[in-house]
Amino acid sequence: MNFTAQKASRKWANGAFGRIGAAMVTVAAAAMLIGMPVEPAWAAKRSRAAPWDDLFRPFQPPRARAAPRRAAVPLPVPLPKPRPAEAPSAEPEKQAGKAKQASPPNGKPGEPAAPAPQPTPQPSACRLALTDAIAIAPSIPDIKGAGGCGGEDLVRLEAIVLPDKRKVSVKPAAILRCPMASALVEWIRNDIAPLAERLGSAVSDLDNFDSFECRGRNRIVGAKLSEHGRANALDVRAFKLANGRSISLTDRTVPRELRERVLHSACTRFSTVLGPGSDWYHEDHIHLDLMERRNNYRICQWDVWDPLPQAAPLLPAGRPEGAPPREVAAKPDDAKPDAKSGAKSDAKPDAKSDAEPDAEKSNAEKPDEAEPQREEKPAKKKRRQNRRS
Repeated sequence: MNFTAQKASRKWANGAFGRIGAAMVTVAAAAMLIGMPVEPAWAAKRSRAAPWDDLFRPFQPPRARAAPRRAAVPLPVPLPKPRPAEAPSAEPEKQAGKAKQASPPNGKPGEPAAPAPQPTPQPSACRLALTDAIAIAPSIPDIKGAGGCGGEDLVRLEAIVLPDKRKVSVKPAAILRCPMASALVEWIRNDIAPLAERLGSAVSDLDNFDSFECRGRNRIVGAKLSEHGRANALDVRAFKLANGRSISLTDRTVPRELRERVLHSACTRFSTVLGPGSDWYHEDHIHLDLMERRNNYRICQWDVWDPLPQAAPLLPAGRPEGAPPREVAAKPDDAKPDAKSGAKSDAKPDAKSDAEPDAEKSNAEKPDEAEPQREEKPAKKKRRQNRRS
């Protein structure tokens, strides 16, 4: 064996032993790694790169990298609209509110604040139409009583102004709802005033028998609430004219034609008209109201009676002047003189003696006019006993 072969064999042996030693070192290192915790080592390995990673990085296939997680983007919160430029600033109002809270009412600490005033209700169309040119009817507060009594939009009707500026006083003043007061005003102005002019005068007063009163119908306890309790009715008894004449609507001495005209005009304007003949509660006045019923049903019950005769028909007629005098038959007891009237009989004996034969003759001539004998009725005791048995 030559020197070159020996050198090559030594070199190979050294390389083999070197490789064996390196392998043993690797096995020992692996054994040590197996005994150590794996996770910290891998974590450290991941944290730092090996020095030879850069050498083999071009030959390594690209690794699939997980896409980084994107942070959740919050949804946009809707913002309020910007304050208009022409809007007043709220700072003065806040300052005023703070000043009110800081300062006690009326300058007295410890007292509760007064309640805020309620808003004034707007007048109704009826209230706006019922002006002073046609009626003196000031508004009054609403009435809220028990059982539904009262109402809203109330007025106190004091007088009605006619087209010629004359006033018809309502005595006493009537508390009514505005629609009822308006209907009454139109009735007096357009129907009753022209009717009074035909009589040669003008209406001056209206006799108000009853207006608002919290009660049942016909003043019966427990009855259904009357329209008077709702301020929706008026009882009229009479009209007074400027010449002093009073026209009672239920008086039979008033001409029938006049009362019939009042009846027709009232039934045209009001939904309920009650008078004589409807019931005995309305014999001395006329009831008017604006009660709302189904299908606009109306009630008109007022009998216009004929005037009473001057002489009662049941009384007998008077005796004619040319009729002969009636003869009166003397009773037999009258012929016997009493002891007390002895002096009187002695004073005029001839007159009595003359009267006695005349009386006897009249009795003899009229035997049928004698009083008949009364028949005795049988006793009722037996009948009563029989009934009891």
